[in-house]
Amino acid sequence: MKRQQQLLLLLLAFGVFSILNTEMGIIGILPMAAEMYQVNIVQAGLLVSLFALGVAIAGPTMPLLFSRFNRKRVMLLVLGVFTFCNALAVFASDFQLLLVLRVVPAFFHPVYCALAFSVAAASVVPEDAPRAVARINMGVAAGMVIGVPISNVLAATFDFSVAMAFFAGVTGLMFLLTMAFVPDLPVAQPMRYGAQLSVLKRPPVWLSIVAVICLNGSIFGVYNYLADYLQQIAALPGQFIAALLLVYGLLNIYGSYLGGNFLAKRPRATVRLFPLCTIVLYGLLFVSGGQLLPLLAALIVAWGILGGINANINQYLLACVASDAPDFSNGLFLTAANLGCMAGTMLSGFFIRSLGLPYVVCGGLVMATTALLLTKFVHCQADERIGDEHLLLPDGTDR
Repeated sequence: MKRQQQLLLLLLAFGVFSILNTEMGIIGILPMAAEMYQVNIVQAGLLVSLFALGVAIAGPTMPLLFSRFNRKRVMLLVLGVFTFCNALAVFASDFQLLLVLRVVPAFFHPVYCALAFSVAAASVVPEDAPRAVARINMGVAAGMVIGVPISNVLAATFDFSVAMAFFAGVTGLMFLLTMAFVPDLPVAQPMRYGAQLSVLKRPPVWLSIVAVICLNGSIFGVYNYLADYLQQIAALPGQFIAALLLVYGLLNIYGSYLGGNFLAKRPRATVRLFPLCTIVLYGLLFVSGGQLLPLLAALIVAWGILGGINANINQYLLACVASDAPDFSNGLFLTAANLGCMAGTMLSGFFIRSLGLPYVVCGGLVMATTALLLTKFVHCQADERIGDEHLLLPDGTDR
């Protein structure tokens, strides 16, 4: 890759990190939020769930609406909204106001992330697109992993408002870096909204949407109960659980890197082997019952890597069946991924309530098996030019 391309991908990855940092970092400070605003932990949880709902609703619509405008200006708008709302949240004295300041940027979240994926893929030759997208997914994984402990330390050491100031500072810094170093990115041949929506007439698009829901649900539906599983079933101490969760998150970043390389070299094999590997992993976890610590640690390492690869596969599945509408397809990916997380969590929760916590993996097994069947019928478009939305490069030429 050229130095200019590498710089652009680095800035996009950091930009996605700043957005995900705002979304996920709040998880580490929910108890502090509950104490500061005198609400219970369930009410404080709305700071997470309403943000996720906003992302899911805005996923197919907001990237589509902004797809005709200059990419750099749209990115600056989104980062400006995030910075402004996070800055106001530092001084929010009312919990309802804080909720509003969380929900508003949530609707702009898919706009930046969808553009980051599209611009990354469009900045390189088509065969290198999965690797470029993997750089962005590494930013996603870092935002999910790093933001939580940092915000927790800041809130515990100082107070809740300092953690919110950290969110504002990161997005504000990214606003300045984007203004200074991201080149102008006009759209040379903007697609009509109707033309982008027409991809929904294709059966492979709907198959891919359901496959992404199942794939993401297979990973996060079980992962969301992992801390409880490690505490109650594996009987591990809290510090060891925290270490394993950190390892899992860091390996997500590495898995994102691997996923991009695998998809660039063997896309079909990667897509079809992934759910099979997930099934094997959950089968081993169920059979061992979480009692064999070395095996459990090895499975969490493998799980973390699979979690990183998963994000790349999810984006790839929708990008390759709707490569002629990259912004819209990336918005669909974000919505499907969020729906998968919610559906997987509900299904695994059903097995916990019905059979007990050891059966949490059954939810993941059901969704991974369904994904395995679906991916056999998902085929990319013949031309498969992932993410090529005819951007003008800084020298004024069309890539």
